[in-house]
Amino acid sequence: MQKILLFLALMEASLGLMAQASLEVVVTAPSGEALAGVEITLQRPDQGLSLVRRTNGQGKTVFGGLPAGGPYEVILPDGATYLGARSAGIELAANQAGSVTLLTGGTKTAETEVVDIVGNSTTRINTVNAEVRAELREAEVRNLPVEGRDITRALYRLPNVTQSTGFYPEAPNVAINGSNGLYTNYQIDGMDNNERFLGGQKFAIPVGMVRNITVLTNNYAAEHGLSANGVVNITTKSGSNDAHGEAYVLVRPGAIIDGTSPYAQFQRDLYGNPVKDGFQRYQGGFGVGGALAKDRTFYYLNVEQTVDLKDNLLTSPDLLGPGVAETIRGQNRMTYLSGRLDHWWNKRWRSTLRVHGGLVQLDRQGGGLEGGATFPSAASTQDRNSLLVASQNSYIGENSLAETNLQYSRFRWNYFNPVNGEAPGVTVFNPAGETIALLGRAGYLFDAIENTLQLQEKLTFYLGDHSLKTGINLISADHTLSRANNTLGNYQVQLTEGQLSELRARGLGSSLDYEDLPSDVQVLNYRVQLLSQPFGTRQTVFSAYVEDQWSVSNRLNLNLGLRYDLDDLSRGGSDRLDLNNLAPRFSANYRLNDHSSLRAGYGIFYDKITYAIYSDAIQFNSDAADYRAQVQQLVDLGQLPAGTDVDRLIAAGDLEASFPQVSYLQGPTATELLAGGNPREGLFGGERRILNPSGYQNPMAHQFTLGYQYQVNEQTLFSVDVFHNRAQHLLRLRDVNGPTPYPAANDPNGTARSLVATDATRPVPIFYDSSGQPYSLIGGDTLRGVARNVVMTESAGHGQYYAATFNLQRDRGDGPLAFRLIYTLSRLMNDTDGINFRAEDANDFEAEWGPSINDRTHVINGFVSWFPVDRLSLTLAALIQSGQPINRTPYPTAIVQGGDTLGYTVDLNGDGRLFGDGYTGNSDRYPGAGRNSDRLPWAYTFDLSAQYGLPLGPGELLFRADVFNVLNTANLSGYSNNATQSNQIQVGPPGSAIVFKNASPPRQFQFGVSYVF
Repeated sequence: MQKILLFLALMEASLGLMAQASLEVVVTAPSGEALAGVEITLQRPDQGLSLVRRTNGQGKTVFGGLPAGGPYEVILPDGATYLGARSAGIELAANQAGSVTLLTGGTKTAETEVVDIVGNSTTRINTVNAEVRAELREAEVRNLPVEGRDITRALYRLPNVTQSTGFYPEAPNVAINGSNGLYTNYQIDGMDNNERFLGGQKFAIPVGMVRNITVLTNNYAAEHGLSANGVVNITTKSGSNDAHGEAYVLVRPGAIIDGTSPYAQFQRDLYGNPVKDGFQRYQGGFGVGGALAKDRTFYYLNVEQTVDLKDNLLTSPDLLGPGVAETIRGQNRMTYLSGRLDHWWNKRWRSTLRVHGGLVQLDRQGGGLEGGATFPSAASTQDRNSLLVASQNSYIGENSLAETNLQYSRFRWNYFNPVNGEAPGVTVFNPAGETIALLGRAGYLFDAIENTLQLQEKLTFYLGDHSLKTGINLISADHTLSRANNTLGNYQVQLTEGQLSELRARGLGSSLDYEDLPSDVQVLNYRVQLLSQPFGTRQTVFSAYVEDQWSVSNRLNLNLGLRYDLDDLSRGGSDRLDLNNLAPRFSANYRLNDHSSLRAGYGIFYDKITYAIYSDAIQFNSDAADYRAQVQQLVDLGQLPAGTDVDRLIAAGDLEASFPQVSYLQGPTATELLAGGNPREGLFGGERRILNPSGYQNPMAHQFTLGYQYQVNEQTLFSVDVFHNRAQHLLRLRDVNGPTPYPAANDPNGTARSLVATDATRPVPIFYDSSGQPYSLIGGDTLRGVARNVVMTESAGHGQYYAATFNLQRDRGDGPLAFRLIYTLSRLMNDTDGINFRAEDANDFEAEWGPSINDRTHVINGFVSWFPVDRLSLTLAALIQSGQPINRTPYPTAIVQGGDTLGYTVDLNGDGRLFGDGYTGNSDRYPGAGRNSDRLPWAYTFDLSAQYGLPLGPGELLFRADVFNVLNTANLSGYSNNATQSNQIQVGPPGSAIVFKNASPPRQFQFGVSYVF
């Protein structure tokens, strides 16, 4: 114990915010007049906290530096001319400002107007600022049907949050205001929890450690930044004087009772990977909190384990026999550990230490959902391991608050970790040329490691009617990526009938490995990674802000803020940084009366630069002399800015060599091939990247909000908010060697342009010799080591978002009913959906203006909890949405050249396929159709939860059942999905038939038992 406290003391100069909050208390007489100079007591009995302050001339006082959580109690004693008031059950969310209005009267009652509150007071109006935000309390989360105790499965129950279509399986599964889910800022107790290579949560914090979930969607304070789309902030649990906690078991039995679906990929695990019938989940864990020293030292510990069981089918008629399918079982294993320690040195000085660790291993065991030829020898796992260690020290002065925050975090994402060690990869064909086996190492190397330090310094001064808050935030992430194809080589081999018969006779079944193939098997092609070294850089983001909350009167609060962000990744291929990221914030909150308020605000909000754009530009680059000459030619032609230093744009990226004829397992090694000099020279590339010579501007948005709140009664709140966001500098791809436009692509009766014809129209044309080999002529020299597409990221995209949200919510109070009903009418239009987005034809982004992939016009969302008898709760959650957009693609179209039909393609303008297309599904559109110009049908989902508790000892034994998609509806949109596997890409003109590729998960059951004390 003493060692722990000494450790905290030694970290005094470098500790970090864990869960600070503040509470403004306003005291008014029934006439509406302010009560000045009265004494207010704030108590938190569970931690022995008691503070006293007097109201100012406006009847206000502020309690700062409070530990988040609760419950708190605000007490106004009886005065000489008035009766006192009291508000209890107040809980505060991390890193936020709350407010309570006490109305004195003839009886000892209190009406509170509260924001940032989790207990019975969450349905109180915000009288502090114009922040548009919503919360889920711990009790609400426990009553809701939540899959796998994953908090992201609860987020879309809040306004302006929807389930997301992402661009890779593990992409964040929710979107705020319809924007790309990668740009949401995830926090734990106000500190960074973002995987910074792409985006999303670094540590997937489970329900057992969550006290409160807060989502900021618009017009948040200057303290919050690095996202123009929204903030998700989790308040963690803390200990108290009384021991408390839980132990639980949660089971999803799977196919025995689940509904069925005709679609193979109708279910996904918690990380977005498809699973099939037979999928089961088993979870268990515990949480416990209490006091090591009463009123001074508190702890909370949470441990949770999840195991998924999933079956694939291995099918290879040539090797296993016709109609034979072996079941290959795999597992997902997820372990989450969290701990928190709080210590009060005295009434002014508090220290906190918080630790989170996550070990996630997702099996790719072989086979496929409906059958596949990947043998277990080619099995791999995806590992996502995280560690966060954060510390805090806060000091409360008479009229000031000082906070120092420090966090270290580490994240490792090993996308393909071979189960059987490093090995060559082998694709096996039968005599007919059909794939019958994948052996050895399947997949590529992607091993990203991120080590991040975060420092926050905050000072708050309470100066009469002004609360002045200033601070800095420094996040520095060191990235290292090992990314390549197989360094031991990939073989494509073809078996003869005799060899195939011999393999079948051996009866190896699913144990077949690459070493079992005959040594004289014919090798069709051999590819080996030549140059691939771990690479990366450090990305540092510095932020500073100042904000004044000016209490103009006891009815009017003005918030005037200014924030500055500097991201050193904005340099790109230039020698300059994006230095003009000044973000003013303004909001006003006017209390119309004791039951209603009007709020309005405007602000500028900046995003960070996504690290992946830098990583891709380095990996898919080349420093070959021919490519250097090509990039210089693009500068000379005006496709890149005059005076560009080409050396700043290019790098020694990855390189792979290919050989059509080698002996099996005897292909030349990278060392042997590199001995002959730089193999990049003379090697043609279909696509290569460069860094942007002008650097990057941080994406940003202007946000306008106007809102009204009305307290219907003590438990019921109605609010309406309207928004308009104008986004600029959004990231997208530009081909600086792109071909000329092809207007015929808009003619339904037109033909496709050939690759040869297209390449001839590029700024640096690509020609072909008599043997069909590509080359360019630059300065009279024939250069073969050039690239067809020379691609860079630019920050030039735009977006516009309009929305109105209506919210009616009721807390249970002493009654049997609680509910939240939300309706959102919105439209998001843009000309880019993410970092891999490119224009369909000739960099014409004006033609790309259309609905975002996550746009919904209507969202009706809500849940109702009914408590018919003591200890029994029933919750029905509903989600009704209009359909997401469909991007209409062309039918295969004839390629006609010189009157001859060369073939058929869906690449109408002949510009070729880029690396990013595999993530976004970018394609030429159906002739004449606009981007995302069609819609999928409406989606309807109803989920049900039932919970009953039996008293047992000092606690309660809870029995629980959840049913997801009760009506077993096969929705075609409105659920978490991967763009390339979704129904949002369809062939044919708008209005034509929809081919169902997958659907929402069918009816699923989840059962649990827990003991809560």
